[in-house]
Amino acid sequence: MPFFRRAACAACVFLLPFAGASALAQEPTGWSKDWYLTLGGMGFQAPRYQGDDQRRLTFSPVIALGRGQRPVFVSRNDSPSVMLLGAGGFHAGLVGRFVPSQRESRSDDLKGLGSVKWGLEAGGFAELYPVEGIRVRGEVRQGVRAHHGVVADLALDGYSDLVPGLQVSGGPRITWASKDYKSTYFGVSDSQSQASGLAPFDPQSGLHAMGVGAAISWKSTDRLTIGSFAEYRRLMGDAADSSLVRERGSRNQVMVGVTATYTFGYVPGARP
Repeated sequence: MPFFRRAACAACVFLLPFAGASALAQEPTGWSKDWYLTLGGMGFQAPRYQGDDQRRLTFSPVIALGRGQRPVFVSRNDSPSVMLLGAGGFHAGLVGRFVPSQRESRSDDLKGLGSVKWGLEAGGFAELYPVEGIRVRGEVRQGVRAHHGVVADLALDGYSDLVPGLQVSGGPRITWASKDYKSTYFGVSDSQSQASGLAPFDPQSGLHAMGVGAAISWKSTDRLTIGSFAEYRRLMGDAADSSLVRERGSRNQVMVGVTATYTFGYVPGARP
């Protein structure tokens, strides 16, 4: 499977500088001994733009900063985060996410719609472990530069260790988005309609997508974790009704890929 080989190699190459920095993992200068930093990368095939019916190979970083005991479970869907509160089965903190540009030249489907600049989404998260083997996590993020809307994600994941170090997980996801967000990626103004040939469309706030995901991860060491995942999302509401999706794409969105992460600093039980 050429994709998985290319993606796995890319993720591992991304980690090589980190894995070689064993001194940081032991006694990083000026680093509080109960903090940890997780860095890594993902290689995956995903739609070229939201609503597209064709996919392309994409890479994305994985970043997490926290203090004390690490969360029992981490999902690929989690935005890069800083955990500020961890008490029992409840964690909360800040999140940030890079939003790549959507260039008009990326696909013939987008011609006449104009390009969307790259940007960020910043906000907060909260997660709860109501019982062993279940995590519920919510994120709310405000767009900066790329769009000026608000996006909220809610996910429930069940997870279990098949054998020590080998974990499987999965569960449903749901996303809500504001009008500003949907207008940026799914709206078609009158001028864009004339340039693209798509019917004009003015989306409103509301349910954006629902789906399900599954993953398997292997802790090859106390600090190094590799895994693979698959996600299915179905665009809902005005996102699915957009003329871009109805006329040129699909409301069914599939993503598959691999991940690799390495954790520096405080890892209970880890060997130096």
